[in-house]
Amino acid sequence: MADIPGDTHSHDADRWVHCRCGERHWGANGAAGLLLWRPMAGSDDVEVLVQHRAAFSHHGGTWGLPGGALSSTESPITGALREAAEEALISPHGCRIWATHEFTHPDWTYTTVIAEDIAGQSGGIGDGESLDVRWVPATTLPHLALLPAFEAAWPSLRRYLRPIVTVLDIANILGSRPDGWWKDRAGATEKLLRAIGDLDGLPADVFTPELARLYPRFIAVLEGQAKAVSDAAAPEHVHLTRSPGAGDDHIVGAAREHCEDGSLVTAITSDRELTDRLIPWVLAVAASGTITAQLD
Repeated sequence: MADIPGDTHSHDADRWVHCRCGERHWGANGAAGLLLWRPMAGSDDVEVLVQHRAAFSHHGGTWGLPGGALSSTESPITGALREAAEEALISPHGCRIWATHEFTHPDWTYTTVIAEDIAGQSGGIGDGESLDVRWVPATTLPHLALLPAFEAAWPSLRRYLRPIVTVLDIANILGSRPDGWWKDRAGATEKLLRAIGDLDGLPADVFTPELARLYPRFIAVLEGQAKAVSDAAAPEHVHLTRSPGAGDDHIVGAAREHCEDGSLVTAITSDRELTDRLIPWVLAVAASGTITAQLD
């Protein structure tokens, strides 16, 4: 899970980096910003929180995301949440992180943290770096004078402003590790679910080259003896669903259901036949090793 920023911040990295790309960038340790979105009532569109940048800032007068330089002690997610709190009065506790996107130069990286507002936050001007902070419909956002880098990245970022779901073929993932799981399938499943809950997201490159990490809602499909696992054993962001019959049918059904409700769906299984059945409903399917490699 993402770290929540503290109340203090060291500005040890507030300086320019003269990059080998020929440009200069703010933040000796890189920088990060928060792309916060939420559904619009009565519309299929979403709205995005944007900041009108103060005149003295880099590309002042343009619209962009609340964000800034990362200190040497914070992660991009922690830094983006801190900057959004300072500049736009956004509480990190009201942000559900879904993904990160990285824009990498030879000597510098900017991380966009994609999150959903789950607390109905208004936002507002938090410090002198903002001329205005407002929610703008995603469809009209390109009409604003955007920060050039944000304008260039927007078409790629736009498609990820929705919940992200990863459907897990638990039987296949469990069976991919010869660790004695067959002696106590329910117990081994509980152990696997706990380990999944402890993961710091998933590497996104197995699903799309456009993102760095995913922090999805996991849909864990249980079958056979594993169905005895109680819902109480599921960690946060892991939802259990039990197959009444063939597990593959239930996995495909779960992917289709979440695709049809507007979520961006991915799946994890090494079953080739199941992968073919999932393709119409998912962004991509990754092998079971996507999970197990992070547990070893």
